[in-house]
Amino acid sequence: MSTYDLVILGAGPAGMTAGIYAARAGLKAVLIEKALVGGQVATTYSVENYPGFPEPIPGPELVNRMQQQLDRFGAPILMSELERIIPQNKQFLLQLNQQELICSALIIATGASPAILKVPGEGRLRGRGVSYCATCDGPLFRDEPIAVAGGGNSAVEEAVYLARFAKSVSLIHRRDALRADKYIQEMAFAEPKLHFIWDTVVEEILGGESVAGLRLRNKKTGKVSVLDISGLFIYVGLQPNTQFLTVSVPEDAGTPCPVKLDEHGFIITDRRFQTSCPGIFAAGDVLSKDVRQIANAVGEAASAAIMARKYIEQL
Repeated sequence: MSTYDLVILGAGPAGMTAGIYAARAGLKAVLIEKALVGGQVATTYSVENYPGFPEPIPGPELVNRMQQQLDRFGAPILMSELERIIPQNKQFLLQLNQQELICSALIIATGASPAILKVPGEGRLRGRGVSYCATCDGPLFRDEPIAVAGGGNSAVEEAVYLARFAKSVSLIHRRDALRADKYIQEMAFAEPKLHFIWDTVVEEILGGESVAGLRLRNKKTGKVSVLDISGLFIYVGLQPNTQFLTVSVPEDAGTPCPVKLDEHGFIITDRRFQTSCPGIFAAGDVLSKDVRQIANAVGEAASAAIMARKYIEQL
């Protein structure tokens, strides 16, 4: 069983930043990532608002640069899935799907995943026309009519990106105005392939072997219509990756130390980014907060790593 000073859960921008700060401070640290190094940024076509890059940078390239810096300081990334955290005598036992680790402190930087619409046909047609990643799947719909559900920054940005491949892009929004930033809205309204369907929600995703259309309902008039499309990209918010925190601890495993979550499942911390469980810190999109951007995620992670180092020194 390996022992570490600090274990960082997640290898997105927040996790990698925490790893850089921890390793640079001389801590024995490891990052645990269950899926994709870089998280949501790795599937983002272009990043335009990260300081230090006057020109847009592709998300995968930004992730690659962060990982190179992490590698230079010697904090490894372990590809595995965490199943349970068990507090033990001022340390934490981490049960992974293939091994166990011991650490003195934890930083949770597991981020958030795209929320689902929870409508008929979504689960059955996921990967067969239903997608949550324009960068991954956009080129598959070249010269096809597609739709995007959502009205925030991600939805509108990705709709503009998808217009370079698709025959047409219908943006379906439940309100009568976009929530995206003004600059992003201007890009969208200037795109001739992009069409807006206001005050409307998706009630059902239609199709047999693949997506063939959407059943829509206008929220103001109640009118139901069918939109013929080949693909649907869903950007209707985020859900936190905190499922592992709700797994029960065996009675003989020690004293539980639950991490407090808000009503949506995001982690609540104090100003030092420490959770309700001493020794467990959190940073990035997994936090209960109002703003989720790369810039504030890396800032939170830097602070969390410094606070975790001070906590370890005081043990």
